[in-house]
Amino acid sequence: MKTVELQDIKRRYNIVGNCDALNRALDVAIQVASTDLSVLIEGESGVGKEIIPRVIHDLSPRHHERYFAINCGSIPEGTIDSELFGHEKGAFTGAVGESEGYFGVANKGTIFLDEVGELPMATQARLLRVLETGEYIRVGGQSIRKTDVRIVAATNVNVRKAISEGRFREDLYYRLNTIPIQMPPLRDRGNDIVLLFRLFAMQMAEKYRLPRIELTDGAKLMLMKYKWPGNIRQLKHITEQMSVLCRERTVDEDALKKFIPVDPESTMLAPLSSGDSHSYESERELLYKILYDLKGNVSDLRRELNGLRDKLDNASAMPQQMQGYSELPQGYVPNMQQSQQFAPSTPQMEYAEVEEVKEPEVLNITDVRRALLQKALDRNGGNRKKAAAELGISDRTLYRQIKQYGLNEN
Repeated sequence: MKTVELQDIKRRYNIVGNCDALNRALDVAIQVASTDLSVLIEGESGVGKEIIPRVIHDLSPRHHERYFAINCGSIPEGTIDSELFGHEKGAFTGAVGESEGYFGVANKGTIFLDEVGELPMATQARLLRVLETGEYIRVGGQSIRKTDVRIVAATNVNVRKAISEGRFREDLYYRLNTIPIQMPPLRDRGNDIVLLFRLFAMQMAEKYRLPRIELTDGAKLMLMKYKWPGNIRQLKHITEQMSVLCRERTVDEDALKKFIPVDPESTMLAPLSSGDSHSYESERELLYKILYDLKGNVSDLRRELNGLRDKLDNASAMPQQMQGYSELPQGYVPNMQQSQQFAPSTPQMEYAEVEEVKEPEVLNITDVRRALLQKALDRNGGNRKKAAAELGISDRTLYRQIKQYGLNEN
């Protein structure tokens, strides 16, 4: 694509940046716009994936028709089928009338399914049928309906990993991924970080009539070295904070340190993974660590019980009322109250409640998952977003599993 045409698109949609990965993503979006092929946009949260489907729709033959952007992760699992495909009157409690659903209303237009990786498996099957045949059935209905909708999907989860874990249909992935578009994370965009900072600073200055903040060369370098886990969204929030709170309008490194973390892990560029590094991003390593911790807990419990048995062995005195009853008449059968009185003088009963706890050979997978979730929540101080990122799952999935296992968030 010509550079002039690409710059026109950027000005039209207020897109800032010149990195190769961003230009490539826009170039693919422009080329595929004239077709009806499905597009899957992949990228981290906050990188600006929502711009691409808007570009595709506006440059397509469907640009006069309706466009809907739907966040699949924000719709409750029990109502998402009704939201997408509609329902018949009386299909469920509260269905006082009929509903067309997004696929009915958006006929001839475009639907953007954000966070498509959060769709339940049953909904994925319905979506696959729409993609393959253009047909769907309302919730509670029997008649087959037709729709002509262009679908653009986006996700911030590792879809291939979700497929291997049975959380996403492989056939749906390949059907959505006809044209893949990868949006780059902010940390890989180099000087675009400074350009975006200038844009956000200018917007704040114009909106609130403030002097625009600027960065020294050292502060610019520090900004570009930061890892930006929240991507463009995080950069915008920090720029807004600085615009309001900084008394000096020229921000140096010392002033910038008050707004972004300065620990080496946060400021260094994301390292390439290597075989020697120990990373908790791997679910397998997390499970191994949980199992190791559980093994240690069982060993500690066994030692405590053995210590308790030693204390019982060393007990030197018996209750005064039990003296003289160490030998019982032959054939004597005590009743319940008597058995409680004579129990301390019967050696084989002394340790009935103190049995050695043997380390389990096999751990129940549900217990392991529950322990894994609780471990992640504890390590992140109850912060769901951080715990979900560490486990490689979405916030919505983590919240659902917290309720499923009855976990306590600190």
